[in-house]
Amino acid sequence: MTTDRFPLARLLALIVPGALLGGALASQYVGGLYPCELCWFQRYPHIVALVLAVLAFAVPGRGTQRLLVALAAVAVLVSGAIGVFHAGVEYHWWQGFTECTSTMTGPVTLESIMKAPIVRCDVAQWTLGGISLAGFNAVFSIAGAIAIFWALRRK
Repeated sequence: MTTDRFPLARLLALIVPGALLGGALASQYVGGLYPCELCWFQRYPHIVALVLAVLAFAVPGRGTQRLLVALAAVAVLVSGAIGVFHAGVEYHWWQGFTECTSTMTGPVTLESIMKAPIVRCDVAQWTLGGISLAGFNAVFSIAGAIAIFWALRRK
């Protein structure tokens, strides 16, 4: 008996990056946690994965849809890999390659520069059980990508 798990793969390719990106945005706009540069780097692959997943629902052709879902899974996996790197920087296992960042918006004046918060990539702003947001992104992204790849397998 063969089971078609492609609808599940396509749905996961939409839900996983959407939920993780939604969580990142909620932590920023509701929780007041400003993203550092490495946090931003983790968001970009999720945005790409969302676009690919939406296209997988919109374009005709099962082969093209499968390819888009697979590429979305790769993008989610890339975000997880960046999350592993960022968590390692936060735990001081290795040094990061980015500078501290600021979340300045609007017109740039000396006053706005002085009031803008500086967000360091090597300091976790929030942890739960010793795991930072970057660590959670790594765990959930890698697990999500594996689940999408598993659902894409033909049986």
